[in-house]
Amino acid sequence: MFHVVRYQHLKLTQNIGFSVHLKLIFPRTLAFVQLWKSWLSTLSLVGDQNIVLMGPPGAGKTTVGRIVGHKLGCRVIDVDDDVLETTWNMSVSEKLQDVGSRQFIEEEGKALLKFSASGSVISLSGSNPMHAASMQHVKKNGIVVYLDVPTRDIIDRLELMKVDRIVGQDSGISMRDILQFRKQFYKKWYDIRVLCEGGLTAEVVADKVLDAVKRYQDSESETFISTRHIRSEICEQKGSVKYFTEAVVEGLASDGGLFVPEKGLPTFTAGEWQSLVEATYVERAQVILERFIHPADIPAFKLGEIVEIAYGENFTCSKIAPLRYLTGNQFLLELFHGPTASFKDLALQLMPHLFAYCVPKRCNYLVLVATSGDTGSAVLDGFSRLSDTDKQRIAVVTFFPEDGVSQIQKSQMIGCQRENGWSVGVKSDFDFCQTAIKKIFTNSDYSGFLTVEYGTALSAANSINWARLLPQVIYHASAYLDLVHQDIITFGNPIDVCIPTGNFGNILAALYAKRMGIPIRKCICASNGNNVLTDFIRTGLYDLRGRRLMQTSSPAIDILKSSNLERHLHLIASGDGQLVTQLFSELEKQCHFQLQKDLLEKLQQDLVAGWCSEEDCLAAIHSVYSTTGYILDTHTAIAKVVADRLQDRTCPVIISSTAHYSKFAPAILRALRIAEIKQNPLSQLHLLSSYSPLPPVHRGLLKTLKENEKQKHQICAADVNVMMAHIETVIQNKFMKVF
Repeated sequence: MFHVVRYQHLKLTQNIGFSVHLKLIFPRTLAFVQLWKSWLSTLSLVGDQNIVLMGPPGAGKTTVGRIVGHKLGCRVIDVDDDVLETTWNMSVSEKLQDVGSRQFIEEEGKALLKFSASGSVISLSGSNPMHAASMQHVKKNGIVVYLDVPTRDIIDRLELMKVDRIVGQDSGISMRDILQFRKQFYKKWYDIRVLCEGGLTAEVVADKVLDAVKRYQDSESETFISTRHIRSEICEQKGSVKYFTEAVVEGLASDGGLFVPEKGLPTFTAGEWQSLVEATYVERAQVILERFIHPADIPAFKLGEIVEIAYGENFTCSKIAPLRYLTGNQFLLELFHGPTASFKDLALQLMPHLFAYCVPKRCNYLVLVATSGDTGSAVLDGFSRLSDTDKQRIAVVTFFPEDGVSQIQKSQMIGCQRENGWSVGVKSDFDFCQTAIKKIFTNSDYSGFLTVEYGTALSAANSINWARLLPQVIYHASAYLDLVHQDIITFGNPIDVCIPTGNFGNILAALYAKRMGIPIRKCICASNGNNVLTDFIRTGLYDLRGRRLMQTSSPAIDILKSSNLERHLHLIASGDGQLVTQLFSELEKQCHFQLQKDLLEKLQQDLVAGWCSEEDCLAAIHSVYSTTGYILDTHTAIAKVVADRLQDRTCPVIISSTAHYSKFAPAILRALRIAEIKQNPLSQLHLLSSYSPLPPVHRGLLKTLKENEKQKHQICAADVNVMMAHIETVIQNKFMKVF
C-alpha cells in the first residue's frame, strides 16, 4: 500500500445488472445502451462536487462555465455576478475603485468564504486564487480546472474588451507582467489543466473541460504493463498491471520487461503545442508531465514543486536545454548545462524527486544503476539533492566498467559520492553491468531476502525506469518549439534529429515526442564502432554473435545490448508482448534475432542509422573548432559526422549534444592536435581552458574534481554473486545504522 493515497474521485456506481437487463430488452439496440451509459458517465462528473473554473481575466470562464453547466444539466454560478455583486450590492468595478486592489482581494475572499454550493459549475474571478483561505474553502468540495490560455491571447482579448486595468495592477506595471505574476497563484490551486490554444470556440473548450474532468475521476484507467505482458481474454497475469507510482518504484517488471503505458502515449494537438511556444522550459516540462502522470499519482501542485526544484539554480543556463546554431541547417541541442555536464542531468535532477514521492515511507530503498559513464555521476548528484529525511531511507549504488570510462568520468563519479551514494568499479564492460543488475532484480529470492532481513527494497535509475525516460521527452519537444519561437520554422514544418545512441533511451524519447505530435521527420541513430544498432536498423537483424565491445573515446555509447529498444519494438508491434518476449529470449539464448518484414518497414519509417570511426570523430572535432571556435564532445561529433552523411538538408536537423567536451579532455586535446597531454584530469581541463573555448570549460565539473581529488572507490570482480554481496554490505552499513 503506497504512502500516496490515490485520490478517490467521485464516481456514480454503475448498475451492471441494469445494463444487462437493458440488453435483454433491446437486444438489437446496443447503440441505445451505449448512449445510456454515456449519459450516466456525464451525470457522474458532478454528483455533490463542484467543477470550479479558474484562470486569468479574459480566459472565458463565464461562457465556458455556462456551456459546461448546460451539458451537465446543473446549476451554474459566476462568482462575479452571483456572489460578489449580490453580496456588495454594487458592481465589481465599483468595488475595486472604492477600496483599491489590495483591500479588494480581502473583501472578495471574505465573500467567497461565506459561499457554499454543491453539484454546480462555478466560474471564479481572475483574482480569487490570490486569496488563500477562500481557495482552500472552494477546493474542499470542488475539482479546480485551470483554463490555461497563452498570455498573448489574453492580452488581445482584454484589449478587444477594452479592459485597461485588472485587480492588482498598479501604475507602471504592464498587463503582461501582472498576468505572469498571477500564474504563481493559479498553479498552486488547480487539480487539472486545460490548454486553451488560440482560435478555440467556447464550445470546444467546454468539451475539453469535460474530458479533463473525466480523466481526473477515472484514476484507475492510466496503468502500466510490461513490454513482455501477454494479454489474455480469460484472465490477466496476476499483478501485471501497475500504476505510475508502482512502475517508478519497481523500476523493472518482474518478467524482465520494461514498463510502458498500457493505453499508449498521450498526444497534443498542433494548437496545444503552439500554445507552449512562448513558455519556459519549466512550464513546458510541467504541462508535458501532467499528460503522463495522473493527479492521483502526483497532484499537479506537487509535480510543479518537483519540476521547479529539478530545473532550478543547479543548471548553469536558465534555458536548461538551449538550442544553438552550428552551421548550414544544423543546430545543437545543448544538454550539458546540468551539474554533472551531460544529458543525463535533464532526467536525473527530476527522477529522484519523483521516486522519493512515490516510494512508501515505511521502507528503505537501494537504487541500483549500471552506467557507461555519464549516468553514474548524474544519479549520485541527483539523489544527493533529496531532503535529509529522504536521504536516510533512499540510497544509490552505481556500477561502472572500471576500465571502460574516461578518467574524468571516473574521477567525477568518485567525487560525486555522498552519504547516500557510492560508486563501484566492475572489472568488465557496461553490458555485463547492465545484465547483472537485471539478473539481480529478477532474483526474487535475493530481493525477498533483503526485504525480510533488512527492510530494504531494490529499484533502478537507469532508463529502464520509466521515470528516467519520461523527462527526456521534454527536451526533444522543447527544442522543436524553440525553433518555432526563433522564427526558424513555423509549426508543422518537419525537422530531423540526430542522436548519439547506445542504450536507445535518448532516441526513444525523440520517437515518443514524434508520436505525441512533434513534427519530427526522421530520427537519425548515430553509433560509434559498436554499431550493432546501425546494422539492426538497416537490416532488421540484431546480431551479437562474434561481436566484442570496443572501447572508444565515446564511452557512453559503448554498448551492444540496447535496453530501451525493447520499448520501441513493443510500440511498433502494437503491444504484442508475446512477440517481444520471443525476440529477447532469442537474443539472450542465441545472441541474435530477426525482425519480420512488416515490423522492419515500420521501424524504418521513423529511423535511419549510421556510424562513425574514431578517426572521423576526432577529425570532426578539429574541423568544427577550426571553422566555428566551438568544441564538440566525442559523442556529439559522432552525431555530426552521421548527420552530414545521412541528412538531405531539406529541413533543419537538431543534433543532440549529449555531454560537455570537458569530460573527454584527452580525446579533445588529441583532436585539437595538442602534443603534450598530462595525465592529471585537472591539468587537462586547465589546458583546455587556456584556449578560451566555446562553450567554456564546465565549472561544475572543475569544482567536483578540485574538491574530491583524494576520494576513493571500491572495485569488484565481474561476478553477479560478488555484486550481490557488495549490495548487502552497503545495506548493512547504510540502513542498519539508522535503526
